Amino acid sequence: MSSRGRKPQRANGVHEAGSGASATPVFELPVVRATAASLDGYGCLVDSPEAQAIEIVTWPAAGWRAVDPGTGNQGGTTEGTFEFWWEGEVLHGRNNAVADSYVLGWCRDPAEASPLARSPDRSHLLIGHANYHPDGGQLFFPGAATPFMAPLAKPGDDVRPEDFVCFYCDGSQGLYIHPGVWHEAVFPLAERGEFFDRQGKVHARVSCDFPREFGVYLGFAMRAP
Repeated sequence: MSSRGRKPQRANGVHEAGSGASATPVFELPVVRATAASLDGYGCLVDSPEAQAIEIVTWPAAGWRAVDPGTGNQGGTTEGTFEFWWEGEVLHGRNNAVADSYVLGWCRDPAEASPLARSPDRSHLLIGHANYHPDGGQLFFPGAATPFMAPLAKPGDDVRPEDFVCFYCDGSQGLYIHPGVWHEAVFPLAERGEFFDRQGKVHARVSCDFPREFGVYLGFAMRAP
């Protein structure tokens, strides 16, 4: 059965995002430290961006005839700097590898969040979207050894909020994400951050909108577990 339109049960991990009667609930994610064991099935930690190959997935066959060997996977990779910056209570990102910009999250209910807020509390983040890339993997490598958070879920289109785990990475290594793994960029524990990004050049993207599909935002603490 498709997960579209189904809401998670109001369990211990769900709370209100804002103070108003119409506040959207938050599904709180567990935070775990990123290790080789905890990342199994999601990806791996990377010591050097040059040493990490990017998996490229062969274009799927439309019918019973197979894709010819050596074809359907020739798009290669693209790379560039992925920039992150806060404006008040709103987190922005720009992926120069694919020339795209985003609002990635908020440190309070998005309906109340202000880019002009002074001294905002950024100890907790809300996100409303995640995606995966069916064409290839993706590498994030932090500049200046910036620690970061990475909410991930294993492949499958019937993903639900409770399938996500938020990984804390201490900034001494990069993070490689396998093709098909759900993610929403990464989230540096700093006001600004720059990451080296390398990914499949086709840049196919399949998305999940949590407020629309499940009536919640995903939330997680912006700190080490």
